[in-house]
Amino acid sequence: MKICAEDKLLNGLLRLVPVTQNQPLGPGDDCAAIKGGKPGTLILLKTDCIAEDVHFLRSHDPAKVGWKALCRPLSDIAAMGGTPTEALITFFSPPDLDSAYWKKFYRGLGRAARRFGVTIAGGEMSRQKSGIAVSVMLTGQINSKHLLTRAGGNPGDILFVTGQLGGSIAGHHLKFIPRLEEGRWLAKNIHPSAMMDISDGLGADLPRLARASGCGFKVDYAKIPSRKGFDIRAALSDGEDYELLLAVPPAQAVLLRKKWPTAFPKTRLTEIGSLTPPRPAPTDWPSGWDHFEIK
Repeated sequence: MKICAEDKLLNGLLRLVPVTQNQPLGPGDDCAAIKGGKPGTLILLKTDCIAEDVHFLRSHDPAKVGWKALCRPLSDIAAMGGTPTEALITFFSPPDLDSAYWKKFYRGLGRAARRFGVTIAGGEMSRQKSGIAVSVMLTGQINSKHLLTRAGGNPGDILFVTGQLGGSIAGHHLKFIPRLEEGRWLAKNIHPSAMMDISDGLGADLPRLARASGCGFKVDYAKIPSRKGFDIRAALSDGEDYELLLAVPPAQAVLLRKKWPTAFPKTRLTEIGSLTPPRPAPTDWPSGWDHFEIK
């Protein structure tokens, strides 16, 4: 199964530094998980960044950009089944940007923080020659028995996705709601064998989940829930969906199909395929978004 350039770079960089060996979960998943606090509780660690002309434009409403900056790592906490706690915010500001921009940005960030129970513990700010960039470090917590990762899937597990995919550039990427409530419910009531958030498109993220689980996958293209006005290729490749991708053992899938409509009547859940024994991705499978692919 093809490994994207971003993952190849990460794997190469991690060989150069000491990484977590005696903790529950180190680099390579949606979040790291370390021991700490109350017995049986894990601390989740996540960093995320957004950059001008990559994740947003200068013309976008700064409040919506602030919302997005915090909600992106919140989506990763959701993928682990966790609850967010504290954030550190670091931004880099070009000299042609005044303080009014950052006040609007922080209003949007504050709305997200209050809605999802996050407090801002600190951060940093710096000038740079050009372009806006923001980095968010976020902590969370989860009961160790509820922790979800990408690596637990098995052949025969049923694949589901929440919501709709594709066409995020039309506005969804600035106003999405991270699936925190859904993630916690899944962790406690269904405990998927593997789960992650879809940020680089299903085309990139499903192979990641399958590879981490030592599996292949098969998908019914006709079942992939594409956003209105966008085709299946957009649903696979556009990225910035911030939905959940989960693998569920068949017996648990029966329970999930029964309970989901009552638990989340407004959130779509779609069965799209299954995990298989290891095998190459379909020949027509697109790559999804890759930050480091040379075009």
